[in-house]
Amino acid sequence: MKIKSQIPNAVTLLNLLSGMIGIIWVLNGNIVSGAWFILLSAFFDFIDGFAARLLKVQGEMGKQLDSLADLVSFGVLPGFILFAMAKTTSQLEWLPYCTLILPLFSAFRLAKFNLDTRQSDRFIGVPTPASALFVSTLPHFAIHWPKIGTIVTAPFFLVGIAVTLAILLVSEIPLIALKFKSFSFSKNKFRYSLIGISLALFAWLGLAGIPLIILSYIGLSLVENAIGSE
Repeated sequence: MKIKSQIPNAVTLLNLLSGMIGIIWVLNGNIVSGAWFILLSAFFDFIDGFAARLLKVQGEMGKQLDSLADLVSFGVLPGFILFAMAKTTSQLEWLPYCTLILPLFSAFRLAKFNLDTRQSDRFIGVPTPASALFVSTLPHFAIHWPKIGTIVTAPFFLVGIAVTLAILLVSEIPLIALKFKSFSFSKNKFRYSLIGISLALFAWLGLAGIPLIILSYIGLSLVENAIGSE
């Protein structure tokens, strides 16, 4: 095998490694540090696709390896984070296990994505990285707004988040993808709006703004769908 063709795969494996290290941190009781590895995995997930396109070595091997890495980093690790957060305060021993619905549906979502030919310029359902970024920044959100944080980190609320994200992952809702066929504002107003809102929220709140960015992403997509269907 040519070394050139394996560069994107090596970056994908760094995504997988980041996910595994994140899981170890969460298991050792350091939830916030473990959550940081989702952000690192997201960086490598972006770079591997960029490298594959740049080097013109895209192939089925890379696609399958990417899904396997994403399952760990954006499915299993977020599930462990929600489980650990719920277990910390839950009075019901069985309740935290309900959060594990998220990695199960993440696996289903990734398998579905690999077979779905409709997602060339739009996502159908919430992508696993978006779901994982929402979960990974919940601790930062809770720290930034302590009063709201007590609600957000309540065990039943965390289970509700896991179930809601699981449904959104496999839903048939068309969502915005930042894939520009042209740079016309009229044809990309929702993409530009999403970028503007995201930059503003991140500049204002930092990592604590990412859950709000994900909610804005879903909301703008729903508005775009409603306008487009009129």
